[in-house]
Amino acid sequence: MEVKKLSISWQFLIVLVLILQILSALDFDPYRVLGVSRTASQADIKKAYKKLAREWHPDKNKDPGAEDKFIQISKAYEILSNEEKRSYYDHYGHAGESQGYQKQREYRFRHFHENFYFDESFFHFPFNSERRDATDEKYLLYFSHYVNEVVPDSFRKPYLVKITSDWCFSCIHIEPVWKEVVQELEGLGVGIGVVHAGYERRLAHHLGAHSTPSILGIINGKVSFFHNAVVRENLRQFVESLLPGNLVEKVTNKNYVRFLSGWQQENKPHVLLFDQTPVVPLLYKLTAFAYKDYLSFGYVYMGLRGSEEMTRQYNINSNTPTILVFKEHINKPADVIQYCVVLLTAEATKLSKPFEAFLSFALANTQDTVRFVHVYSNRQHEFASTLIPDGEAFQGKSGVSILERRNTAGRVVYKTLEDPWTGSESDKFILLSYLDQLRKDPALLSSEAVLPDLTDELAPVFFLRWLYSAADYISDCWDNILYNNWREMMPLLSLIFSALFVLFGTVMVQAFSDASDERESSPPDKEDAREKAGKAEPSFTKENTSKIPKKGFVEVTELTDVTYTSNLVRLRPGHMNVVLILSNSTKNILLQKFALEVYTFTGSNCLHFSFLSLDKHREWLEYLLEFAQDAAPIPNQYDKHFMERDYTGYVLALNGHKKYFCLFKPQKTVEEEEALGSCSNLDSSLQLGESRGKSSCGLGSRPIKEKLSKLSLWMERLLEGSLQRFYIPSWPELD
Repeated sequence: MEVKKLSISWQFLIVLVLILQILSALDFDPYRVLGVSRTASQADIKKAYKKLAREWHPDKNKDPGAEDKFIQISKAYEILSNEEKRSYYDHYGHAGESQGYQKQREYRFRHFHENFYFDESFFHFPFNSERRDATDEKYLLYFSHYVNEVVPDSFRKPYLVKITSDWCFSCIHIEPVWKEVVQELEGLGVGIGVVHAGYERRLAHHLGAHSTPSILGIINGKVSFFHNAVVRENLRQFVESLLPGNLVEKVTNKNYVRFLSGWQQENKPHVLLFDQTPVVPLLYKLTAFAYKDYLSFGYVYMGLRGSEEMTRQYNINSNTPTILVFKEHINKPADVIQYCVVLLTAEATKLSKPFEAFLSFALANTQDTVRFVHVYSNRQHEFASTLIPDGEAFQGKSGVSILERRNTAGRVVYKTLEDPWTGSESDKFILLSYLDQLRKDPALLSSEAVLPDLTDELAPVFFLRWLYSAADYISDCWDNILYNNWREMMPLLSLIFSALFVLFGTVMVQAFSDASDERESSPPDKEDAREKAGKAEPSFTKENTSKIPKKGFVEVTELTDVTYTSNLVRLRPGHMNVVLILSNSTKNILLQKFALEVYTFTGSNCLHFSFLSLDKHREWLEYLLEFAQDAAPIPNQYDKHFMERDYTGYVLALNGHKKYFCLFKPQKTVEEEEALGSCSNLDSSLQLGESRGKSSCGLGSRPIKEKLSKLSLWMERLLEGSLQRFYIPSWPELD
C-alpha cells in the first residue's frame, strides 16, 4: 500500500512539473516580451531589444527580478532576430533549435519524454563561457596587457584579480559577491582584472595561480593571494591590507604642528582630511597611495577629544568631511576642498549679466570650503546635460549647480537650482541660503550622477592627434611583439616573412634586369657626334625609333668566350643581341658608325649590342652562315680565296632562346664577291692591301663605314619582325 501511494505521488509530481513546463512555454511570447507586433521589422526588433536591455540589465537595475527579465529579453531577441527561428515560432508556437552542439546540450536536460524537458535557463547555471556573465569580459587580462599596463599601474593603485575557467562550479558560486565588490571598489579607484586560465595559461602560471577560482592582489608589482571566505567585507579588508601602513598619519591636536612643519624636510605639500569616522576611509588611503610621491597625507578624527582646537582654528564644518592643503604656512591652508559651485552658461563675445553676477558673488564669498567655476555649456554639452534637467525652462539659459565629489571615478552628489540663473538678487539669496544649509545638512545634495570627462578645448589639431594616435598604436604593436608568446605571434611573423620574401625577390629581379633601366640622361649633342663620326646624329622621329634613348651613349660589349654564355646562350626570352662583325683594322671606324646607326634603338629594353672579332672567331661565323645559304653561299669546290672572304660590316641579330638569327649584309657585298671571283685567275703571288679584309684587286674606294649606311632601316624591319629568320639546331662553341 505504501509503495502504491509512493508511485502515485511520483506520477502526480511528474504530471505537475509537465503542466508547469507547458504553461511556462505557452506563456512565453517573444513579441510580447519585446513589446513589438508580429509584423515588426528587424530594425524595430533591434531597437526595442537595446532599449529593454539597457533598462533591465542586472548591473544597472537592482530589481530582484531584473536578471530573469533580462534573460527573457535576450531569449526573445535570439528568436526574433533569426528569421528561421522566427518563422518556426510563428508556425508552431515555439522556436525550433538547429542541429549540432546546441541541440545535444539541451538533450541532456530532456527527461521522461521528447516533449518534456527542463531548459538550461531553468537552472540558472552558466557553466561555460557562452552563458558566463558579460561583466568579466570587460576586465579580461592578457599577458602583454598585464606586463605593459597592469604592473606599471600597480605602483599607483592596487589591483584585485580573479582567476577563473570554464566548468568551474566554485567560480559560479562566488560570482554574485564578486560583482558586488567590483562595483564598489572600482568606483573607489581599485583596478580590476580577470584571467581566464583556459585561454591565458601563461599568465595564470606567471601569477602563481594553479587552481580556480583564485583571487589575488597586485601592488607595486608584487602578487598577494586572498585566503579567506569570499564575502564583501573580507575582500574589502584584503584590498586595504595591500596598502602600506604608513600612508596616512593620524593627526591630533598634539602632533599637528609637527606634521604640518614636515614640509621643510620632505619638500612636499601636506593634506589633512577632517571626518567623523574613527577609521581612515579607504578612498582617502587609495588617494594617498596614488599621490604618495608628491603629497603627505594626514587624517583628523573629529570625534576624538581635543580635536575641537584644530576645527576651530581652521574653521572646519564638523558636519561634513573637509580636506585642507598646506604648503609653507601651517596657520593658513593653501586650499580647502569641499564644495564646488558650477555656473553652466553659453559662451558669448562679451560678459553677460548672469556671468557678471556669478563672478561678483564668488568674489564676495567668505567660505573657504567653496570653490566657484564656470563651464561653457556649448563646449561641454555632455557635462552640462548631466547636471541641468531637460526641459524648456533651461533652454538657452544659464544654470547653477552645487556638487560634491564622492570618488575618483567621477561620481558626485549635487543640487541644481530649480530656476535658471539670471543674476538677480533673489538668485544670489537662494544660492547663499543653500550654501549655509550645507554646513549643517549635507543631505541637501540629494541628486547623484557620474560626470563625464571634460572635452579638451585646447586639444591639438586633427593632424597632430592623428600623429599621436599613430605613435601610440606603433608603440602598442612593438610591445605586443616583445611580450606576446610565440604561438600568438606566429600568424604575424608569417605575414612579415612573406612580405620580406616578396620584397627580396623583387629586388633580386631588378638587380639582374637589363642595365637600360638606369636613370635617364640626355643624348649627346649633334656637334659631338660630328666630331666623332663626321656625320650628324639621326633625328628622334616615329619612323626611326620605338623608344627615346635613356643614355647618352651606346653600350657595346665584345663577344668572347667569357661573355658568350650570358650574352647569347642564356639570353632571356624575348631579348636579342645585335652583333657587329669587324676586324682589328676596321674596328674603330665600324664601331663609330655602328653606334650612330643603332643609337635611336637603345631605348628598347630587349636589345643588346656586341661586336665579334673576325680575326679570332672566323670559324664560328662561317658555321652560322652555312644556315643562311642565300646570304653566304658555300662554293662547291675549294676556293683559295674563301678563307679571305671579307665579312666586316656584317650584322647578326641573335635570339639565344629560340635559336635563330637575322642577317644584315652590307650594300656592296655582292659587287665585292664578284670582284673577288674575278681575281681568282690572277697570279698566286697576289699581294694583300693595307688590311686583311681588303684585297689589292681594287675593290672600290668607298670608305669602310659606308657598309653600315642602311643599318638603321634594317633595324626598323628587325623590330617590325619582317626579316627572314635562320634557325640553327644549337649554338656552337666560341673558341
